[in-house]
Amino acid sequence: MEAEISEQQKPQIRTDRSRGPAAMASGILNIKEEVTCPICLELLTEPMSLDCGHTFCQVCITANNSESMMGQESSCPMCRISYQPENLRPNRHVANIVEALRKVKLSPKEEQKRDLCVHHGERLLLFCKEDEKIICWLCERSQEHRGHQTFLVEEIAQEYKEKLQAALDRLRAEQQKAEKLEDDLAEERTFKMDQIENEMKSVQDSFEQLRGILAIEEQKELQRLEKEAAENHEDLAQAERELVQQKKSLRDLISDLEHRLQGSVVEMLQDVKDTMKRSETFSLQKPNTLSTKQRRVFQPLDLRGMLEPFKELTDVRCYWVNVTLDPPPDESHIIISADRRQVKPAFYLKTCDLYPKGSYKDYGVLGSLPITSGKHYWEVDVSDEYDWALGVCTDFRVTFVCRNAYSQYQPKYGYWVIGFQNHSEYKAFVDSDSIDPMTIPLFPNVPPCRVGVFLDYDAGTVSFFNVTANGFLIYKFSSCSFSQKMFPYFSPMEGTAPMTLCSPGS
Repeated sequence: MEAEISEQQKPQIRTDRSRGPAAMASGILNIKEEVTCPICLELLTEPMSLDCGHTFCQVCITANNSESMMGQESSCPMCRISYQPENLRPNRHVANIVEALRKVKLSPKEEQKRDLCVHHGERLLLFCKEDEKIICWLCERSQEHRGHQTFLVEEIAQEYKEKLQAALDRLRAEQQKAEKLEDDLAEERTFKMDQIENEMKSVQDSFEQLRGILAIEEQKELQRLEKEAAENHEDLAQAERELVQQKKSLRDLISDLEHRLQGSVVEMLQDVKDTMKRSETFSLQKPNTLSTKQRRVFQPLDLRGMLEPFKELTDVRCYWVNVTLDPPPDESHIIISADRRQVKPAFYLKTCDLYPKGSYKDYGVLGSLPITSGKHYWEVDVSDEYDWALGVCTDFRVTFVCRNAYSQYQPKYGYWVIGFQNHSEYKAFVDSDSIDPMTIPLFPNVPPCRVGVFLDYDAGTVSFFNVTANGFLIYKFSSCSFSQKMFPYFSPMEGTAPMTLCSPGS
């Protein structure tokens, strides 16, 4: 094949274009034949021309040259004329024609002929199993497919239809997995971002509390020093007054002695006994100043000791659980919020109204979280309540005769609770040998508006923390015997304000 289209051919191409779509399609097919590689029978790719004028794909002629290098002289596959491999040159003109042909769109009529082989124009009736390509009978005999296993298209269609359907089903399943993973990632992203945001707020709150503690300690030390300075000022003023008085007495005594020594004998000896006595007994007294007192020198704060309770609160907060209220069957005495995180009495009842004829039924509320193992923590806001009890209890609560409303609050009856009574009394309820309750008075340094409850089921402990006072421990039940399900417990008792379950970010 000539490397370039002759000038005589160019008018012919233009003439074919002017004859309409059919003529143009025929012309295109003719041109395709001219720019088809004689070796691979495909449109030329990176066409390279030999000295003889024939043009081949770069890959095809290079492979041919490699075979010739094995003891044979390189020759053109078409005309067998010898050539030097270094004389191969790119044929850009043919490359441009091939590129243009690849972009040409055939007419609708020609589109219907797509079931014909683009190389030979024969019907595509065979399927090459090795290359998994549909071919014509001439392709089967070409160098590319020679010796390959081929089948009729009708014979192989069902097999590949099943394979393609199986591949489609598998990919659709993978697509569903991808969508599920995408949802999981979005959920995990939201969870982790919320977790980090809550932790950031916790860090900020923690350091704000630390700054509050340090500010209080600083204020206490400054007030102590200001008081000491005022006392120093008063002591020094008193010392100055005493010294002035002693100096006056000393001047008067010296003046009297000088006058007697300068006067007559009678003046010298007149009442000399008193003067001599005062002279001999006079002794200057050192003022009682602060220099004689032992003062307390400021020592660096024991931050470790100060932060120990705070660290313990931070540690147990890692076990924060989501607790909601589980309304009892009889809700006539309480009101529970829609989100089940707040409980308060339905109306004010006196103890004698609640417990007629000495019988008592527990009107507290359980948390919806049954606990049989592990560590669990939650917090309760009791800032407006003046009468409450909270902690943990078993799910077995009985009615029994008692003398007072708090008698059932004993570990032997399944309650581990602390409470607040009479607007000022904090108590831990422990086992008693009699029906009468036994309580341990508690003295939190700051009235707790928010109480943290930590249950370590396996260790058998229930701890109560004063969150308001930077996590100082209020009370701890130790060596508890938990043999069944435990539940968070809340009772607004005779109070009028709600008890509210807190969330980690609140």
